[in-house]
Amino acid sequence: MGDVTRLLEAIRAGGQEEAKDRLIPLVYDELRAIARGALRHERSDHSLQATDLVHEAYLRLMSGASTPWEGRRHFFYAAGEAMRRVLIEHARKRGRVKRGGQRIRVELSAVDLASDYDVEEVLALDDVFRRLEEVDRQAADVVRLRFFAGLSVEETAKALDLSERTVKREWAYARAWLYDALGYGKSSDSQ
Repeated sequence: MGDVTRLLEAIRAGGQEEAKDRLIPLVYDELRAIARGALRHERSDHSLQATDLVHEAYLRLMSGASTPWEGRRHFFYAAGEAMRRVLIEHARKRGRVKRGGQRIRVELSAVDLASDYDVEEVLALDDVFRRLEEVDRQAADVVRLRFFAGLSVEETAKALDLSERTVKREWAYARAWLYDALGYGKSSDSQ
């Protein structure tokens, strides 16, 4: 069992502050890599930097009433989700302040979902992403890690304990589903 897993178990068992303090140096570089991946899809002048995103996500992870992580993979999955939520909240706040909270439609390339979007587009994508979570949880998990956390197919497969082939299949399905759900497919009946 690795150091990260042992510390996560100690935190889960009793929320020990010492374990929390020892955890951050062990996971910080990986969290920054996830944050950089998440910010890669944001506008270039985004006010959040990778360090800010890591700190906010880590605070959220550690301040929860319970920390039910089952191990290293589950922790990094939760970190990616926390970063996604920070970015969504940041975008909503920015949208309320600068644009009266109005959302815009997202133009998705049928070829690749993971291209540069501005904050308003991320909000629109989040709406349909929540619907995908209800329809196909595994496909949504793949999108969460590939798109929002910026993980590769191989990293996503490891994090979700899936084959790379399954990740590629779910990624293709999710992109098509999101494309159609946003109203850009040939048929709007499948929404």
